[in-house]
Amino acid sequence: MSLPLNAGPRVLWLTGLSGAGKTTLSEALARGLRARGEAVAVLDGDALRRGLCADLGFSPEARAENIRRAAEVARLMADAGLRVIVALISPYRHERALARGLFRPGEFAEVHVHAPLAVVEARDPKGLYARARRGEIPQFTGIDAPYEAPEQPELRIDTADCTVDEAVDRMLVLCQPAAGADAA
Repeated sequence: MSLPLNAGPRVLWLTGLSGAGKTTLSEALARGLRARGEAVAVLDGDALRRGLCADLGFSPEARAENIRRAAEVARLMADAGLRVIVALISPYRHERALARGLFRPGEFAEVHVHAPLAVVEARDPKGLYARARRGEIPQFTGIDAPYEAPEQPELRIDTADCTVDEAVDRMLVLCQPAAGADAA
């Protein structure tokens, strides 16, 4: 079942530091949308880096290409009628703006999945922050490479202050048809 044109954003772009909760939230949101009968695809940064973007490093240029590829795939999936959840650190505002530019107004929603650096370092599910602090991972976002937080995301979720269920409920509201739109 494909999305009607007025079903809210076709692409939800979750951005935030490593360990902020993007993958957890994207998977939970996908379950919630599927429970509503929607066709959903998740593009997770780790999965993309193992496949489509395995040839890319972490220089600013490689990160830009990683985001470009993810955005193009998201556009193809959205055009096919899927709701697409993209979960990428995507550290630079400029690249996120280019991704947004591939979509018509209202089709793309930026969700800033925020947690303070101290919180994500304490979580450190993959041990990446510890490795970055030891100098084993150069140019690690949030440590020695920048993260530019969204200035005006459609939604900001602070995962240090809310549960996964609360965050998903907020994202599901974002996925509702626009006020006054016909749901058919």
